[in-house]
Amino acid sequence: MTTIAVTGHMDLTEDSIPLVRTALAELLDQYTDEGTLVGISCIAKGSDSLFAEAVFAAGGRLIVVIPSEGYRRNTVEPHDAPLFDYLVDAADEVVVLPHATADRQAYDAANSVLLERADRLVAVWNGEPPSGKGGGTADTVLEAQAMGIPVDVVWPDGASRQS
Repeated sequence: MTTIAVTGHMDLTEDSIPLVRTALAELLDQYTDEGTLVGISCIAKGSDSLFAEAVFAAGGRLIVVIPSEGYRRNTVEPHDAPLFDYLVDAADEVVVLPHATADRQAYDAANSVLLERADRLVAVWNGEPPSGKGGGTADTVLEAQAMGIPVDVVWPDGASRQS
């Protein structure tokens, strides 16, 4: 069994979504021969949700980590709610962290849970350094590397972030 966590940009352009979806499918295909694939994701819009969908498409199981108790009500945008709800309902396990709000502390705790449970990390990441705000994709990649967790970077040609 291979447990793969995800970190990645939320603000992918519409044209990037099919590129990232294809790249994730190709990457996860490598792990389906090793037995059970388990994906672990916070299922935020963008990379996290695309990864979760790719895990299901590859026949894997999903673990969802929700950063705070009121996350669905207070953070998920109405147009993202149907996919969020589907992924929560389809997950094998849902871990809701005991934070009142989805603040920096909650996101850092969620990233820690992802990395504690992961054998590998997939980073849908353009390779830019950390912003200095903490908790971003680059920060999570650096933390995984410091922990000795292998990181697979997914950033297909033509992918970009919204300006």
